[in-house]
Amino acid sequence: MTSIGGAEMVDWNLAVATATRLVRPGPEVTRDEAREIVAELRRHAKASEEHVRAYTRMIPEGHEPPDTPVLVVDRAGWVKANVAGFRELLKPLFTKMSERRSTGPGGAVLGAVGGKVTGVELGMLLSFMASRVLGQYETFAPASRDLPAAAAGGRLLLVAPNIVHVERELDVDPHDFRLWVTLHEETHRTQFTGVPWLRDHLQGEIQSFLDQTDVDPMTVVERLREAAQSLSGGRPEGEENEDGRSIVELVQTPGQREVLGRLTAVMSLLEGHADFVMDGVGPQVVPSVAEIREKFQQRRARGASRLDQALRKLLGLDAKLRQYRDGERFVRAVVDEVGMEGFNRVWTSPNTLPTKAEIARPADWVARVHRKADS
Repeated sequence: MTSIGGAEMVDWNLAVATATRLVRPGPEVTRDEAREIVAELRRHAKASEEHVRAYTRMIPEGHEPPDTPVLVVDRAGWVKANVAGFRELLKPLFTKMSERRSTGPGGAVLGAVGGKVTGVELGMLLSFMASRVLGQYETFAPASRDLPAAAAGGRLLLVAPNIVHVERELDVDPHDFRLWVTLHEETHRTQFTGVPWLRDHLQGEIQSFLDQTDVDPMTVVERLREAAQSLSGGRPEGEENEDGRSIVELVQTPGQREVLGRLTAVMSLLEGHADFVMDGVGPQVVPSVAEIREKFQQRRARGASRLDQALRKLLGLDAKLRQYRDGERFVRAVVDEVGMEGFNRVWTSPNTLPTKAEIARPADWVARVHRKADS
């Protein structure tokens, strides 16, 4: 656990226990059905690897990318995996906040609040998210006895109960939907295994963001409490935090805003590229892809209850939905202009990644990367 002046800032074990206790049960399936679903998702992940590599041409033929495990997990398994990743990634932030403990009044209050309260609140938020994630490529995941990862980090998670829940909610062909989902997640695995520098670059940007954090520890605790109270009914349904900003936005310094702009552009590229590939491969291998895409887009657009929307805003999840949309438009426009090989110049180096402004104006990226290079 992370300690601040003798007080634990986050009781990670309690966060896992709280989320596991509070997470809603998944859809009802028999034991045989569960085994078949897991087996099918594993088969689809393997098939998706070949489909994505052929379509994106990111990995040259004859080359084998570093292997990363595919884990089919339940909601509790997703919680455990993400807590491990959060714990690793947030170490620099908590170290810095620990140093502020002795000089800032917020640190003293935090010591009184204790890591157990923070752990409970974090657990409540994880329980909310654990029922919504269909799949995830964990880029910085450390290996553990229960959750293997590649030697350099990284594993692909497919959350079986959530996939089954959504396929039933949309009333689509379950076999097609499972393959469609794995195509998206496999694209993320291909991005990081096919572009050797991408993981280190992204980790460097995140660490730069955290290094520049200048936030009182109580600010983070209060934001966690606001979000947790939304879940527990302690705030009026649909009420947002008073200034309408997300947790991420509240901890920004001017330097962080620059880093966040670059991170936003990269995440938009990665998410949009995954959507583009999923739709590009889909017509050849997913017979009902048009129906799935239409219903899934309608589901995204509808959103959920006002409570759900308020929590999404507080956690910054609205920004992720925009990343899917804006990034997919960027990728599609660039591929239309210069083809797949031309688009793949984006993976050459950090200097060829699009800026946040170029995500909105793909022609500017083409002009910068292609016309200058070809002139």
